[in-house]
Amino acid sequence: MKQKRNSLYIFSITLVAAIGGLLFGYDTAVISGAEKSLKVYFIDSLGLGSLAHGVTASSALIGCIIGGLISGYFGSRLGRKKTLILAAILFTVSALGAAYPEFLFFTKGEPTLSLLLAFNFYRIIGGIGVGLASAICPIYIGEIAPADIRGRLVSFNQFMIIFGMLIVYFVNWGIANGEPLEWINDVGWRYMFASEAIPALLFAVLLFLVPETPRYLAIKNQDQKALAILTKINGSSEAKAILGDIKKTIAINISSEKLFTYGKLVIIVGILLSVFQQFVGINVALYYAPRIFESMGAAKDSSMLQTIIMGLVNVIFTVIAILTVDRWGRKPLLIIGSIGMAIGMFGVASMAFSNIIGVWTLVFIIIYTASFMMSWGPICWVLISEIFPNKIRGQAVAIAVAAQWAANYFISSTYPMMMEYSGGLTYGFYGLMSVLSALFVWKMVPETKGKTLEQMENIWRRKDKKSGDSQII
Repeated sequence: MKQKRNSLYIFSITLVAAIGGLLFGYDTAVISGAEKSLKVYFIDSLGLGSLAHGVTASSALIGCIIGGLISGYFGSRLGRKKTLILAAILFTVSALGAAYPEFLFFTKGEPTLSLLLAFNFYRIIGGIGVGLASAICPIYIGEIAPADIRGRLVSFNQFMIIFGMLIVYFVNWGIANGEPLEWINDVGWRYMFASEAIPALLFAVLLFLVPETPRYLAIKNQDQKALAILTKINGSSEAKAILGDIKKTIAINISSEKLFTYGKLVIIVGILLSVFQQFVGINVALYYAPRIFESMGAAKDSSMLQTIIMGLVNVIFTVIAILTVDRWGRKPLLIIGSIGMAIGMFGVASMAFSNIIGVWTLVFIIIYTASFMMSWGPICWVLISEIFPNKIRGQAVAIAVAAQWAANYFISSTYPMMMEYSGGLTYGFYGLMSVLSALFVWKMVPETKGKTLEQMENIWRRKDKKSGDSQII
């Protein structure tokens, strides 16, 4: 009797892996509620300027770059599963360390430059965890997912990223709600960072219950284990054929694992996908959301509430992406999203140039973020997890993710200084990047809907031949 696809099993292991996405979102967005308190507690008390503030608010991104760069090495040497366990440990250490950076070496309540460096060190540790998770979670899900639902399952990771951000918006608001500003600036921000330890520990425990990916096991010549997992996921009728395809792609150029085995174009496309996802300015809206709304005239409590509303919009439109990515395809959603983002950002820029602050600014921000969440938010990760052939996936994803976090750090850390110069030009720049992202997708990104990971190799081999470079490097 032929075994059928086990949908419950697929969803269960996807859900566990996607907790890494939740922690990714939680860790990167927790700063949105704490950054003003950090400015008061550290930056203002030490007499530092906007550059130090921007670097402190974005310090985790340094770790994200490091984590992205080393993800290929750890993912290939330790495996996808063990690398995610390592990320969970780093999340836990960072959460507790950032909440109480005085641990062992400093006196609580006495901010010093050394203490600020210690805080940033713990944030960088968490950033390394984010970098690892941001690369390996989509790889893990992509490598266990059947081709016809891979887009939905990898997009679910983005849903969990946004869900993590939404949770932390509520957590930050709950901690700050009704408390005096002095308490928030002295103690409240510590609870915000410490709260992350709970999902981080849960992630670490649940990872022991999921398998390694069959494609990684096949690469390591553990064919029987790979076949058993493929059978449980896809059913016995398909498992052997899938394993055979995996082994064929691994066997080709077995003596070489060079990054440019399939040409340079696939690497360039992966890097540009990552860079454009950040240069459109989304993380500015996520990290600095309460401050943006306060600059529009909202009080502290209402700015946090508007941030929660924006978080709900993000969740809703990410669900739209999940429901449509395997139906409509990757390219149409990306191009539609780019157009929507351009409209939103140019709208915000026009409001800033006209010194008009009001409901229309909020509307344009929601148009922008909704457009991102139904397109570039999830679809970029889907493409990064699937466009690279098996042999180079670990290395190539590491480079793409490191490029993404480097772009993220540049955009986030320069935002305060850019806003001091001109808010209109700042948002206009993000609008221009949105237009360029649409042109990039239209001209360079292949459609991957419904293709197996093994079929990606053929896409890039054909493109390589069309460009006149049929030789494998």
